[in-house]
Amino acid sequence: MSLAPDVPPPPVADGALLKQAMRRLVGGVVIVTAGSGEDRVGLTATSAVSLSVDPPTMLVCVNRASSSWPVIARRQHFCVSILGAGQQSVAERFAGIGGLRGPARYLGADWTTMASGAAGLTQAQAIIDCDLEEVIERHSHAILLGAVREVRLHGEAAGALVYGGGGFIELSPP
Repeated sequence: MSLAPDVPPPPVADGALLKQAMRRLVGGVVIVTAGSGEDRVGLTATSAVSLSVDPPTMLVCVNRASSSWPVIARRQHFCVSILGAGQQSVAERFAGIGGLRGPARYLGADWTTMASGAAGLTQAQAIIDCDLEEVIERHSHAILLGAVREVRLHGEAAGALVYGGGGFIELSPP
């Protein structure tokens, strides 16, 4: 049985309970940035994955209520910086801990301008720069599909920064 396309299915569970469940899933931590100059924004996320390598495509989910969403939509680009061990302070800043917003979140770290114009964290494990190819709006979030323009790797793979159980966790390199 299927519902009519314009009738949303009824919720199957409580959203708060889903949030608690998902905190038990450990995920890699990234910074998603967009814009330039005084129009720079960014957020911390665990919802970034490679969708395809042929063609190279990233998938990132962004809350449409975030201050970053309008800039991503307007600028039609985003950059994903994959964080490593020792970069928790950057993750916290871009998560809004401390109350910094916009360009103030970029202070205290080195950034490089990527091909799209967005900034990548120089010391990130990897930087993936994307042109916004498609947006799928669902409920509170925008699902961003990004055509990868440029990838930069920083040295050898090192320890990772992950998020799980409601907090950041540093993992040692394999």
